[in-house]
Amino acid sequence: MAHETAGSMAPDNNLPAAFHALQRLRPRLATLMGNAGLRGLLSRSLALSGEEIHWLRAVHVKSDGSLTGLQQLHVEVPPEQFLEGAVELLVHLLRLLVVFMGESLTLRLMSETWPSLSNLDLGKGD
Repeated sequence: MAHETAGSMAPDNNLPAAFHALQRLRPRLATLMGNAGLRGLLSRSLALSGEEIHWLRAVHVKSDGSLTGLQQLHVEVPPEQFLEGAVELLVHLLRLLVVFMGESLTLRLMSETWPSLSNLDLGKGD
């Protein structure tokens, strides 16, 4: 997450940088499970995250798997809380991926997205 949040805005899609990690995963996930599967996975991740980070309940997943509602929240929510919400959402998404696809495929997906994480081992609590 630290690598993705080096700037305040993601350059390619105008999303706040805290959510750029999710955007980087989106094309790979859409290839694996289609837009409908991606939308379901992100919707469930948002629902789980919204239990702990209440402002995330205002975020919705569009049919292509992109998130809507973030720009307004980026203005309203303090930066540290915004980053906390992004982390919470990413954690739930990765947990669901491990459950549905397994640890090995999830690790492969992560290392393809972020090559510097190639030595990551989920069993060690990383």
